[in-house]
Amino acid sequence: MPRLFFDSLILETMEEAISNNPIEEARRYVANAEEIIQKSKYDPETKSYRDKKYVRIAGDTLWKGCLIALDAVFNVRKGKGRPSIKKYQEAVAKRDGKLLKFLNLGYETMHLVMGYDGNRDKKICDAGFERANAIIDNCATLMPKVVCA
Repeated sequence: MPRLFFDSLILETMEEAISNNPIEEARRYVANAEEIIQKSKYDPETKSYRDKKYVRIAGDTLWKGCLIALDAVFNVRKGKGRPSIKKYQEAVAKRDGKLLKFLNLGYETMHLVMGYDGNRDKKICDAGFERANAIIDNCATLMPKVVCA
């Protein structure tokens, strides 16, 4: 089996590396969303994607990647059911105002405009990808570092 070096740990497979690092898992979701949105086929004449279905799937995938990164940093998944956006906003507001701005814009762009509405405008979709990367990057800087003995 191939062995990977990852943050001073020796890991057996890429899957194990990703499961041990939620930030890398979140980035994998962004990469998957990029593949998905390509299926929608960009129309340069209208500066939009042709198929709402793939825009919706890409938006949902981006948002789920952001939630993975947020869950790694903020302990909002207590109790039963899914946490609301309000719980994420409250947790983030206590720690990082800049990330809160990205969270609010990202929620609106990725989850609502892309995920629900399926808005095909390329500028909006590009903003969704930018905001996803900003949320994940900010979470990466806030994530506690693993200290190996």
